[in-house]
Amino acid sequence: MTLRGKTVVITGASRGIGRSIALRCARDGANIVIAAKSIEEGGKLPGTIFSVAKEVEECGGKALGVQVDVRDNESLESMATQAAEEFGGIDILVNNAGAIRLTSTAETLPKFYDLMQAVNTRATFMATRACLPYLEKSKIAHVLNLSPPISFDARWLQNNVAYTISKYGMTLCTLGMSAEFADKDICVNSLWPRTTIDTAAVSMLMGNTAWQHSRKPDIIADAAYEIFSSRVTGQTLIDEDFLRSRGVSDFTKYACQPGTELFPDFYVD
Repeated sequence: MTLRGKTVVITGASRGIGRSIALRCARDGANIVIAAKSIEEGGKLPGTIFSVAKEVEECGGKALGVQVDVRDNESLESMATQAAEEFGGIDILVNNAGAIRLTSTAETLPKFYDLMQAVNTRATFMATRACLPYLEKSKIAHVLNLSPPISFDARWLQNNVAYTISKYGMTLCTLGMSAEFADKDICVNSLWPRTTIDTAAVSMLMGNTAWQHSRKPDIIADAAYEIFSSRVTGQTLIDEDFLRSRGVSDFTKYACQPGTELFPDFYVD
């Protein structure tokens, strides 16, 4: 299957995993909607909707940069409308935007609890809702949520209850919506990394040397592409496991520093 001419909306696509998924799909000639807050260089982190749009076009795709606040319903509705008007519809939605703060219950201020719920669980639900009328018309419709498999092992909850609730909420969207949309032939899945991925969030949480023990975001992008090329639905997938099921056996190219021990990601036993 090719994504040529298909429209992919990606939240949080101005850097990291979202950017990598955008560029992977662009190599097929897909239409990429880069939906993020960043519109000016010089912020805390590199990358804007415009810099990624340029990269998308250099890879052979078509790009539309849309400034969006995933916490705002009108912003999400506008994102979906702009995407459909520019490219004639929406085929794939990637709910990638995220907020993370690994703090204990006592240390989690209400504003940070609310932020994680809004950017993770709520935005996943509302972005999917906004894109749904267009996804219903697609012949290859997919929703992909960047969220982990649900485990009731207390160790994944005890030190960061608020964050885990918000990420598990995204996965509950996967499980519920995949069944709800089955008769519409819309596939809904979750994807999560087996190892830490070299992103700004990982560096912030684990230090500036964490990249040495991490994989490149390309592994998530390749796994996402394989998901879009399938009709699997209702699954909570691990990047390495799914790629193995699709015939990939050599993962050395994904290591940021080959030969170095890889750190397992959160929520992966």
